[in-house]
Amino acid sequence: MSRPEISAPPEVFYSDVESKKYTSSSRIQHIQASMTLRALDVLALPPHQHILDIGCGSGLSGEIISQEGGHVWVGMDISPSMLAVALDRDVEGDLFLADMGNGVPFRAGTFDAVISISAIQWLCNADSSNADPKKRLARFFDSLYAALRRGGKVACQFYPRDESQTESILNAAKTAGFSGGLVVDDEESKKNKKYYLILTAGNVNSNDINLAGVKIDKSAVMRPKRVKKEESRKEYILRKKELMRKRGKLVALDSQFTGRKRKPRF
Repeated sequence: MSRPEISAPPEVFYSDVESKKYTSSSRIQHIQASMTLRALDVLALPPHQHILDIGCGSGLSGEIISQEGGHVWVGMDISPSMLAVALDRDVEGDLFLADMGNGVPFRAGTFDAVISISAIQWLCNADSSNADPKKRLARFFDSLYAALRRGGKVACQFYPRDESQTESILNAAKTAGFSGGLVVDDEESKKNKKYYLILTAGNVNSNDINLAGVKIDKSAVMRPKRVKKEESRKEYILRKKELMRKRGKLVALDSQFTGRKRKPRF
């Protein structure tokens, strides 16, 4: 069976007919639920988190997010047909039509965590002559890092076609500033083997991620580029502004008031 991402772009492959067929399959529902639960289990999130579901499709993973821990979620997907099915199913999350390869279009620090099930491997394909997988991966992970609060966590289950795709994804995540690595389930099984990219935006205590009994691909563990010193509010803001400038963003000029807390007015 050919891989969906090779057959056609996602917004074309998941037509009205295919979206309804996918969502109504009891087998797909079971697989999506088990992988979403696995991702949530590894992230070990406290209750009532604000979660972004990337490649949310018809909301199968979002339903699990709603049921577990009372989380609030936002789903983004490139397929209008998939999102239409999600609306018909009256899922609890807010839905957003967007191409993750163009970046995650949310304000800095919006989300506590991100989950993505069977989606990010699509970034490794060039669906048109002007689509560069390397640039799409960079835009995705750079904007994803910015959209997370400091200490935010990410779990992306994906199906790499080969080792080069896995390496491309890991390199893009590392370049964006993430630390983390791959969690591999059922490593000896060709049919049931699952890859989970587990990332943190900033330093996170190892006890904050549930890795009990987990097989980790040691060759794919990413370390932070440096141990960050304790920094003041002003130092943090200046560092973030400089990072945004390097990424080509329009940033306000620094001043003597940068980083100062405003006094309340009475």
